[in-house]
Amino acid sequence: MRIGSRGAVTIAAATTLLVAACGGGTPATTAPTAAPTAAPAASAGGSPAAQGLPYTGTLKDGSTFTLNPRIADKLAKGEPINYVFSYGSTAIPLFSPQYKNGYEKTLPEAQKILPMNGQAIAPASAVQDINEQIAQIDALFKADQIDCLSVQSTGTDAFTKIVNDIMAKGVPVFTVGVESNGNEFTNFTQISTKEGRQAAGIIVDYMKKNNLDFKTFAVSGGDPTQNWAQGRMQGFIDGIKEAIPDAVFVNDASTALNVTYDPASAYDAYKAFIQGNPNVQVIENVDISAEHAARAIADSGNAGKMFAFGWNLSIGQLDAIDAGTQIVALDQQWGEQAGFGALACANLLKDGTVLPNSQELKPVTKENSAAAREEFMKIAGG
Repeated sequence: MRIGSRGAVTIAAATTLLVAACGGGTPATTAPTAAPTAAPAASAGGSPAAQGLPYTGTLKDGSTFTLNPRIADKLAKGEPINYVFSYGSTAIPLFSPQYKNGYEKTLPEAQKILPMNGQAIAPASAVQDINEQIAQIDALFKADQIDCLSVQSTGTDAFTKIVNDIMAKGVPVFTVGVESNGNEFTNFTQISTKEGRQAAGIIVDYMKKNNLDFKTFAVSGGDPTQNWAQGRMQGFIDGIKEAIPDAVFVNDASTALNVTYDPASAYDAYKAFIQGNPNVQVIENVDISAEHAARAIADSGNAGKMFAFGWNLSIGQLDAIDAGTQIVALDQQWGEQAGFGALACANLLKDGTVLPNSQELKPVTKENSAAAREEFMKIAGG
């Protein structure tokens, strides 16, 4: 069940015990539908957890979720549940430490809501490794070490099977980071094509405000084949062409410049690209390397004639924004994504509340860069 409204909804507790859970009685079949307002989480007698009753709810594909009896038994006894957070890599600059910090920040908050043991797992690869991520999840799941799971998805269908398999066994799953097609309770993220269009609007507004005339654009990324990267690029291309009909893109989503996630490689790639495409005025980076595009712009003597913009925050991007070589950094707030799962699991298993997808993309420009820098330093631990 994917919830898009801002109000939380609840997965109702069964008012009769499941045969599988208690060895008798009538199976609970009542399953509430998603609604933008809260519904009662339990019948008289306290919360579902206090009663030891399983939860049921209708999922996106029409199937019924019923909380695994093993987990229901833990809740009834007041034992801590095992919360697992899986993300793509421990070794990606900016991304990995911010995700780790976000997970660590909300775990104590979640533990105040519900007794919980937390564990964060991720491949130690230079890029996000979907196969290794799935293998790590599967190993813990088969060992009954997951009572509630949050997954940083890296592709629309990358985790659909394992999410659906785990949900079918009565273990709650949430996803974060990018769109996902599984049966997870909540997919906490933005929509990539809408992000691209939002970026286009910001760039057009900047152009008009500063009496500039942008005609020539380029798209790039550290791994431009990813579905979220494709969505951000295509959304940006579509938005720009609607606003500037005679706009020219020297490349597109299928031929985007791949700069990798390595800072030195990204800088070299942008430096060479600018030398070969001196007429480009705006360069989109769809992930973490816009600062290297901005540095290459400044070092090539193109400041004021050529501009970069990108996603997420770094000191380099904030410096480039203040210097005027980068127009905007679109902060998808990684810490929020990483921290969502613990709170979502605690609320669901405490009283059946499903936290909604309330995440918003936060544009950082010169007007709010000082406040963004202060907040970033808190998150980054600087």
